[in-house]
Amino acid sequence: MNNFVDVDVVVIGAGQAGLSAAYHLRRTGLEPGRDFVVLDHAPEPGGAWQFRWPSLTYGKVHGMHALPGMELTGADAGRPSSEVIGGYFARYEEEFGLRVHRPVDVTAVREGDGGRLLVETSEGTYATRALVNATGTWDRPFWPRYPGQETFLGRQLHTAGYPGPQEFAGQRVVVVGGGASGTQHLMEIAEVAAETTWVTRREPVWREGPFGEAEGRAAVALVEERVRRGLPPQSVVGVTGLPLTDAVERARERGILDRLPMFDRITPTGVAWDRLPGRDGEPEQGRSVDADVILWATGFRAAIDHLAPLRLREPGGGIRLEGTRAVRDERVHLVGYGPSASTIGANRAGRAAVRDIRRLLDRDRAPAAA
Repeated sequence: MNNFVDVDVVVIGAGQAGLSAAYHLRRTGLEPGRDFVVLDHAPEPGGAWQFRWPSLTYGKVHGMHALPGMELTGADAGRPSSEVIGGYFARYEEEFGLRVHRPVDVTAVREGDGGRLLVETSEGTYATRALVNATGTWDRPFWPRYPGQETFLGRQLHTAGYPGPQEFAGQRVVVVGGGASGTQHLMEIAEVAAETTWVTRREPVWREGPFGEAEGRAAVALVEERVRRGLPPQSVVGVTGLPLTDAVERARERGILDRLPMFDRITPTGVAWDRLPGRDGEPEQGRSVDADVILWATGFRAAIDHLAPLRLREPGGGIRLEGTRAVRDERVHLVGYGPSASTIGANRAGRAAVRDIRRLLDRDRAPAAA
């Protein structure tokens, strides 16, 4: 006798991608709690949104698409996105009876007996015929390493722990990162800080004009190609560039978005460059900037370490997918990974994963029914 709970499908993660998959599993006739289970390590509904900083109001969120089967209507643009989307996800889980288990930590997924996967968790072990991994990236903030980093006497923090601009009043802040979060942090902090410095690895790419379906498909295709080759996924935002909004234009005019290339080292009192182009034709020279805070807006990596026992990674470091299915194991689907990391992509991926899983379950049952 074993201590496993047998189910057909385990969904790990109850963000946009996980809830979308759960919705479609239920629509195919599978019963939550009996045929499939949704596990979420967060304390409340809302996926990663519940951890967003208070100054990220719903009106500042770009491209939030509704979950399948239930629109998000009447949201107050001035409320924190964590509250708006957290409440929406909670209503969604209740409306469709998804019975999400939380907080539950998944520690490992291993090969079991009889073609089943064993999902080891803080509430016990599940034996499942198929797995939907929808763990996103929020739990794996990426911290680059630079010489002297451990000597810095000020404060270092990552976007994952960004509290909003108020804590930086009167301070000298270095913001590292050229993505959407970095620019949003920088523009907020500049209003209250004594001084801000923006540092990015590459020259920022600003996107003017509308961003329609054709542009979106082209961007997703580039990310998808990396995943097909077994490389770690690049973010969709990294491909599309940064929207040139009115707020961004104003910040550029004020010099807030004048960036510097990455520094060479971190000192006890700030950051330093060995050589920077001189101004007005002057020769290259060293430079340093004093700082009280270094804010690393350097992105996230896929939170998939619990899948390591299945050996799904390719030599390039990523998990190669066909659609949402792991090439190395047809029982495993990754949604909200790579090309499906956007909210609309997560919805589509959830539906596609369930379609494949349903075929797998039906195929496995066919000999017994014959």
